[in-house]
Amino acid sequence: MNIVIADDDMFVSGALKTILEASGKITVAATGSDGTEAVDLYRIHQPDVLLMDIRMKEKSGLDASAEILKEFPDAKILLLTTFSDDEYIVKALKLGAKGYLLKQDYASILPALEAVHSGQTVFGTEIMSRIPELIQTGSAFHYEDYDISEREFEIIRLIADGLSNKEIASRLFLSEGTVRNYLSSILDKLQLRDRTQVAVFYYRHK
Repeated sequence: MNIVIADDDMFVSGALKTILEASGKITVAATGSDGTEAVDLYRIHQPDVLLMDIRMKEKSGLDASAEILKEFPDAKILLLTTFSDDEYIVKALKLGAKGYLLKQDYASILPALEAVHSGQTVFGTEIMSRIPELIQTGSAFHYEDYDISEREFEIIRLIADGLSNKEIASRLFLSEGTVRNYLSSILDKLQLRDRTQVAVFYYRHK
């Protein structure tokens, strides 16, 4: 897996590069020190995953994420920070970032990169537990108006609970392929981009 690391602390980015490459599973194509460099490096290398700090000088990781996702909608960005601020979490969710981890959750970084690379969305346990209270409830919403079936709604709810396609398939006694087909149908009907937005949508209209 090829990744790019962006962090304004050169010691952090250097340590991450050394440790991740030592796993034998990761190749760090480049490292950057701010959001502007992250955007440029993404354009050049188009990595499998961009591992990026949120608080950086010149341009933040959130601003860089917004710029990258506008140009590359399928970009997989895993945000890494020492801050667990509500505002950051909500913005990361709304932007469509594939993950948000606290730096102190260090042991989870490699598994998180692998999960994001495989198409999953990853948020730290502490962060996942707080998402429902952070998303404002919208006006009354009726899923049946969008032709969402009971099974599709069940899958939406399980996605919002943080389950992967494999876990949903096991829970509902379906194949992973069937779950992917349901997810594709859900995204199309609700005009959403990915499973992160499905989770946000669910909590917003809960």
